[in-house]
Amino acid sequence: MSDFRFVVEVLAPPYQVWETLIAVEQWPEWTRSITSAQRLEQGPLAVGSRTRIVQPKLISTVWQVTALNEHDRYFAWVTGRPGIRIKASHLVERTDRGSLVTLTLSYSGLFGFVMAHHLKDLNWEYLTTEAEGLKTRCEAQAISRSHETQA
Repeated sequence: MSDFRFVVEVLAPPYQVWETLIAVEQWPEWTRSITSAQRLEQGPLAVGSRTRIVQPKLISTVWQVTALNEHDRYFAWVTGRPGIRIKASHLVERTDRGSLVTLTLSYSGLFGFVMAHHLKDLNWEYLTTEAEGLKTRCEAQAISRSHETQA
């Protein structure tokens, strides 16, 4: 297995989930799977943007955005080492109840399959943790915004 995919329903509007998701430097505030996220350029997240991510049990890695579509609420970024390329993608879709978020992680390269297999449990743990953290954060914000508009 070299591909991982996790889908979660978030009871918050897609624009709000998207805003939370692309503010990558704030990820450590809502997911335990990220210890530190440091943008390496100024300005909004864009194709070519790089972010240094530190995660428990893993070495520090720089991820570079390869695709970003605000309209479709999708972005992908890649990282790697010699013989290994890892692509992570993030998609937010509208549903009748809020949003559907799809997170994927794909390994490729000469050693990609071996690394994916070696980190299989950690990959599932981190995808699950990220999805649940995003859900909790966005749903709490949606409730807070709802109370503000009612006041």
